[in-house]
Amino acid sequence: SSAFARTAEANLKNKFAADPARYAKADLVEFDPKAPVFGKPASADAVLTFRNVHNWVDAGTAPATFSAFYTVLKPGGVLGVEDHRAKDGADLEAIKDSGYLTTAQVVELATDAGFKLAGQSEVNANPKDTKDHPGGVWTLPPALKLGEQDKAKYVAIGESDRMTLRFVKPAK
Repeated sequence: SSAFARTAEANLKNKFAADPARYAKADLVEFDPKAPVFGKPASADAVLTFRNVHNWVDAGTAPATFSAFYTVLKPGGVLGVEDHRAKDGADLEAIKDSGYLTTAQVVELATDAGFKLAGQSEVNANPKDTKDHPGGVWTLPPALKLGEQDKAKYVAIGESDRMTLRFVKPAK
């Protein structure tokens, strides 16, 4: 794994250890991204993922990941997805390296795995995000990929416009 991944894992373990009342039941699960398994089948009530789907699309592992989410969830279980939102109708190949995906692309991944779209929220919307930045979504905070170049402009925009979706695994 990368140095970034190792640092993130260590930070998360430290966070869990620092607050056992809140995180005593939390586990880290290592998985093969090409054949992920997140736990025993039908063992989870909910799965949440934040700003990850674009990485799985880029790596070609998104269908396997959504399928694994479906498998680990109990019937009636909830999948929450938050990710950077591209302009409606944007072509996947044109935006693949931008960090953005259309809502329709994410909904298709989830519904292809068997989920039903059960809700959407604009809680993470940012209409100031034009979604056409030279360094993709990473141009904006918190990454600020371009450093000092046009920093005030990107800070004024703020974080990306993001979709927030709720899917449900149908009860059988």
